[in-house]
Amino acid sequence: MSTHQPTISIIIPVLNEEKYIKDVLFAISTNAGTNRIKEILVVDGGSNDQTVANAQEYGAIVINSKKGRATQMNLGATKATGDVLYFIHVDTLPPKDFDSAILNEIQDGFEVGCFQMRFNSNSPFLKFFSWCTRINHQICRGGDQSLFITSKLFQQLKGFNENYVIYEDNEFIRRVYKLKPFKIISSAVTTSARRYEERGEVRLQWHFGMIHLKYHLGANPTELYQYYLKYIAA
Repeated sequence: MSTHQPTISIIIPVLNEEKYIKDVLFAISTNAGTNRIKEILVVDGGSNDQTVANAQEYGAIVINSKKGRATQMNLGATKATGDVLYFIHVDTLPPKDFDSAILNEIQDGFEVGCFQMRFNSNSPFLKFFSWCTRINHQICRGGDQSLFITSKLFQQLKGFNENYVIYEDNEFIRRVYKLKPFKIISSAVTTSARRYEERGEVRLQWHFGMIHLKYHLGANPTELYQYYLKYIAA
């Protein structure tokens, strides 16, 4: 009988996030409940602020990458040596004992899943969308909920599709749902509401909804990115 204890590699794609990288690395170290986090890989897309220095100060391994979240996360996965990959955005904070929760699900036979999510906001509008993250349907998934997946399954799925400059998490999770049972852990990550506060909650959610719709109607990655640049990034 194997006595191997699975380990976790945490992968964080970043670009000019000197403040948030400190927050997430502090939350990881504070909220970890096991000694089974093998490494924290911060994959930098060419930051020109203190992101890299701050990541190294907190003990993360920094990997230099081309810009693009799918590209950065795939590169992190190729460098990772843990049995389980845990992808988390830089402005999302993991809950207490997040690593124990992931390893428990792996032990129970789940190969992939995420946490529920809440925003760091009291907005009823955002609270509704946070509540939706407990629903186990791919339409309710997104990168802000973070993602755990066995390294083996990630390789089987050939990673994120690097053609997607945006929507790479959703496209990947859609493939996951076709292949494996997806587990939603009941505890919640806390993600920043900064984009909603900057751009307007209803307006931003409307445009995210339009991107979902366009994808399901067959829009290609370039069309999705052009819509994003016009209505969200502008």
